[in-house]
Amino acid sequence: MEDEILTIDEVAKYLRVSERTVYDWAQKGDIPSGKFGTVWRFKKGEIERWVNNRLSNHRSAAHGSIQVESILSPDRVLFLDSPVKKQALTVLAENLAAASQVKNKSELVEEILRREELMSTAIGRGIAIPHVRLASVTDLVVSVGISKAGIADFQSLDDEPVRLIFMIAAAYNQHAYYLQTLSFFSARLKNRELRAALLEADRAADVYKLLAKV
Repeated sequence: MEDEILTIDEVAKYLRVSERTVYDWAQKGDIPSGKFGTVWRFKKGEIERWVNNRLSNHRSAAHGSIQVESILSPDRVLFLDSPVKKQALTVLAENLAAASQVKNKSELVEEILRREELMSTAIGRGIAIPHVRLASVTDLVVSVGISKAGIADFQSLDDEPVRLIFMIAAAYNQHAYYLQTLSFFSARLKNRELRAALLEADRAADVYKLLAKV
């Protein structure tokens, strides 16, 4: 129902962000909300329109504005052996934390895992896009994980094992660029031929070249 009232926790799960992020958005007036005493409340219909407006605003610009070479490098492409989601995410987060843009490794790993506990980031077609924005990240950066065997416990929308993981960490003030990057990879990965080529690749350099192609 459009007039359904949501709590911060429910909005956080719906938007797949942390409760702290929703609270900060509400405090700054960045998200439609109302305060009753000391408690924030949100109308589901208004939240849905807010999300759709932002996605439509950024979708058309996403392909032209995202330069893969500036956010990914071959050393941040991993072939994952673990069949367990938590282990695979930890390995990939530790790889991402080695990037110079990430200043707090433990925070990144913790937030990636906490975010995943709230709701799965698997979007179907064997793809997951775990993502966080943190004050300890200075600029948006990406790591890519390839699991040829598949990771079955991701609770994907279509129940398919996850084989491609695109992990994104962004600075807290990069909301627009963050949405553009999510939209960019979501759109690119709808291409069945690209997904197949990524899974067939045996070297990190080959995965990087496939993704860096315009």
